[in-house]
Amino acid sequence: MIPLLSLHNICKEYPGVLALDDVSFELYAGEVHCLVGENGAGKSTLMKILSGAIRKNSGSTLIDGKEIEINSPIDAQKYGIGVIYQDFKLVPELTVAENILLGKEARKGNSPFIDYKKMHQVAAAVLLQLGEEIPTTLPVRELSVAQRQIVEIAKALSKKVRILAMDEPSAALTDKELKNLFRVIRGLKAEGVGIIYISHRFEEIFEIGDRVTVLRDGKFIHRCPVTEADRRSLIRWMVGRELEQEYPKVELTRGKEILRIELLNAGILQDINLILYREEIFGLAGLVGAGRSELARVIFGADPKESGKIFLEGKEVNPRSPREAIDLGIGLLTEDRNRFGLIMQMAVRENISLANLRDLLSGPFVNKAKEIAIAKKFTDGLRIKTPTVEREVESLSGGNRQKVVLARWLYTKSKLLIFDEPTAGIDIGVKYEIYNLINKLAQEGIGVIVISSELPELLGMCDRIGVMCEGQIAGILSRSDFSQEKIMMLATGGKEEVMNEG
Repeated sequence: MIPLLSLHNICKEYPGVLALDDVSFELYAGEVHCLVGENGAGKSTLMKILSGAIRKNSGSTLIDGKEIEINSPIDAQKYGIGVIYQDFKLVPELTVAENILLGKEARKGNSPFIDYKKMHQVAAAVLLQLGEEIPTTLPVRELSVAQRQIVEIAKALSKKVRILAMDEPSAALTDKELKNLFRVIRGLKAEGVGIIYISHRFEEIFEIGDRVTVLRDGKFIHRCPVTEADRRSLIRWMVGRELEQEYPKVELTRGKEILRIELLNAGILQDINLILYREEIFGLAGLVGAGRSELARVIFGADPKESGKIFLEGKEVNPRSPREAIDLGIGLLTEDRNRFGLIMQMAVRENISLANLRDLLSGPFVNKAKEIAIAKKFTDGLRIKTPTVEREVESLSGGNRQKVVLARWLYTKSKLLIFDEPTAGIDIGVKYEIYNLINKLAQEGIGVIVISSELPELLGMCDRIGVMCEGQIAGILSRSDFSQEKIMMLATGGKEEVMNEG
């Protein structure tokens, strides 16, 4: 059988970096071919070449056995290729409908005028195919991360593609949304669409994939049917070594109180009571919309509290802005690091120093030599993969971007760090590094709160887990009480006798 898509001996080189080194890949009609590897392995680069966003240095691309050239996204669309990027390619000021049908707007007959009514009908139909009912008149800027991901998927599906590449499509989706996505993928398979599926979540690969290809450091490592792979072998092929413990939890002896929240009310948050101690990792679980990120934003001063008290190291504080929170020693690694955590067009150096520029001032000017030295210290210490601290952050992989955000807060000498979805879209090897860094921070006495939608992550790394439901803390579980069943019962409003520790 002739493959629907063949990529032969693809090479792509950037200054100082060989992103793809002689990589070949094939995709058949009606197949889900999973592409896995650590951040920086070359997966996204390969997809950008396929989409026409960047050009390869050498190699060949064939569709239905015939060699073609893809020099632009328009070329890719002409050949029926659609790509859903890990970094959303949406226009915030346009509506949901305008984003889904961008570049192929419905017209009124033969006139140049846009038929907005028809556009909203078409967009709503595509969203319904995904099992979603997002208002198509809403500007994208008002959507949650999960909703923007759905719009990105709908945008690709509206193009009637033959080849669909999905780069971490599930990173921001709930279980229900993920099930809908898998239902759509199975429907596309049945229609003969070839699907390239990139994910760091192994359970998705085993559920939806037919074959899996592993890349490491820009090179092809292994390919096999999904039925011939298991979690352990995938990790070994990806990182080149065994990871004995996926969640490297260390035993911590609880220290003194560092954060206390009493009867906090703000927006959907109702009567929040919470105590965080030094030398513990405190997790926050809950369904999307439960109030986890909202609580983080209030602590960080990004949203105002309406009533209640916040104590840091026994002293009442009231951060009314992120600047005040930073000055108090509070740091937040946001859920959407690309949108709120980083300035993508700025250098690694500038992003690391952004929250602590006063430390770098020499008179009215920033001491650039000191700034470079600080940036190099953190890129070396955190093993951030970048050829130079002057490289723009947008060129880095997801895991390395997250490390840049972490470097910024370490440079501010934070007393309290809140990690909101710290490993979303990050590969197993870098996850392991992030977990070890979180352990190290807790051991050093920094207050650590981890918000995550991945229950195994919370169960594996935390000392206590607070479960939120509809803006309230439904219960706090100690490690001896941990179970996914208890967390889900509390998260969905179920009643259970749970020890509510301070």
